[in-house]
Order: sequence, then structure tokens, then C-alpha cells
Amino acid sequence: MSSVALVAMLGIIATVSAAGGFDEFGYNDTARIFNGPADGVDKVLDGNVWGDPTYANDRVVMKWNAAWDACNDAGGNNASVCTGAWTDNEWNGNVPGGSQTGVWHYKIVWVGPCGSYGTPLPDGGYCIWNNYEMLMSHGSDAGHLWDAHAIPNGYGGH
Repeated sequence: MSSVALVAMLGIIATVSAAGGFDEFGYNDTARIFNGPADGVDKVLDGNVWGDPTYANDRVVMKWNAAWDACNDAGGNNASVCTGAWTDNEWNGNVPGGSQTGVWHYKIVWVGPCGSYGTPLPDGGYCIWNNYEMLMSHGSDAGHLWDAHAIPNGYGGH
């Protein structure tokens, strides 16, 4: 790519980002969406995801609400800002150059203190990150698998 083309492309990226579009990593913070290679999830484009190259080329789509941002900013354990926080993540390793580890869909909601990672919860989900529930985790590896399927499975049920 010529330097003129690169400068033009970077100018387009900067303009789109400034207008509330997607940044170079794949985030659109205004819309609360990430769409891109997993390499950008950690906001470092280095061919790794948190230092590991295994999943860098997988495709990821994440969506979250304002309460998710507020909860993260508050440290993840403050009911006054965390109640109602959720994220929806779709991970696809079955893309050219991807990890070939399958396709997974996750629904996560803040529930307050729930135990250590993997603690089963009464509705069929399980605890992650000490204060969040994995409402739904399903995908394909060697066939279709359900890791969690809480009932109710929607974000408003908690």
C-alpha cells in the first residue's frame, strides 16, 4: 500500500471514529458494539489477544449496555450502578486463519456476589468474575454443546 493510500485510509478511520463509528480495533463505543478480529478486543493490534496468538484471527461481535460500562468503571461490585448490566458475545473461530475452535454465543449479566468461577446458580447459569452470571453459553466444538442455559434466559429476568 502506498503511503498516500495509507494516510487516506487512516484519515477515513479517524473521521469515522470521531463521528461515533468503529475505531481501528473494532469498537464503536457510542453504539456499545465491537465487531472485528479478536486481536482488537484488548485494544492492542499485535497479532495476539491478551498476549496469546491462538485466537487473534477469530471473529468477535460484542454488544453491551450503559450499565455494563458504568459497572466496569465502578469495579464490578456496586449494585447501585451494576444492576441491569449485561453483555452479549459471539465468538467465531471457524473463519479462514482462525483458531478453528468453533462458534460460541454467550449472555452475561451482573447479579452481585455469586461465588467463585463456575459456581452453579439455581436458574441454570453459573458464576463468573465473582459478580456475574453466565446466563447462556452454547456453541460448537465437537457437535453442539450447551455450557449454560439459565431460565429465564433474557437480560430482564434478573
